[in-house]
Amino acid sequence: MCETCGCPGAKKVDVNKVILAANEAQARINRRHIEAMGAVAINLISSPGSGKTTLLEKTIDMLDGVMKIGVIEGDIETERDAERIRTKGIPAIQLTTSGACHLDAPLVHRGLHELEEQLDGAHLDIIFIENVGNLVCPAAFNLGEHERAVLLSVPEGSDKPAKYPTVFLNSQVFLVTKTDLLPYFPDFSQEEAKKEALRLNPHLKIISLSAVTGLGMDDWMMYLQRIRRKNII
Repeated sequence: MCETCGCPGAKKVDVNKVILAANEAQARINRRHIEAMGAVAINLISSPGSGKTTLLEKTIDMLDGVMKIGVIEGDIETERDAERIRTKGIPAIQLTTSGACHLDAPLVHRGLHELEEQLDGAHLDIIFIENVGNLVCPAAFNLGEHERAVLLSVPEGSDKPAKYPTVFLNSQVFLVTKTDLLPYFPDFSQEEAKKEALRLNPHLKIISLSAVTGLGMDDWMMYLQRIRRKNII
């Protein structure tokens, strides 16, 4: 695990505070940068394999001709997720952390500049930041996003909000993904997952969806359009 998120083996707490304070300052700069681009940003956080990239692909298809999208992909290694997004004709920047378990604001700042270079003057409506697959470390790092979405897929189990409270406490929307697999995971309780999440964060918006069948995707589209309207410059 990385040294900046308070994991075992991390440096002294005061060093972590300095790191987080510097990150917060950069995040405020990022927010102004994103708004200067005319866009709103959504930070997607989840465990690996929860369906973030698949959700983005379906979202791109459904918003074609409605909103202009840019994507910043975060992974420890490889450009595979960014390559998937680029096949949709969407500008995508891959940020590799070389071992760190999260994106931070300085790294995203670099990604914003690279994204602008790809745009060549064109504007965006939404920038999706797909964070490194992890429910712990990314929760501590503001990237300058307008809203934070936490994803939990059906195969992961409905106890995750209770086990990883910080990310649910610090998010604005909770997406229950891969609901098409519910018949194969009878132990997954949407009621439990939602109850635990709302206990932590009563203001959390919850959407259950499947990017494969399309169930719940209209609710996700309505959410994105509302966020765009609320934050439009």
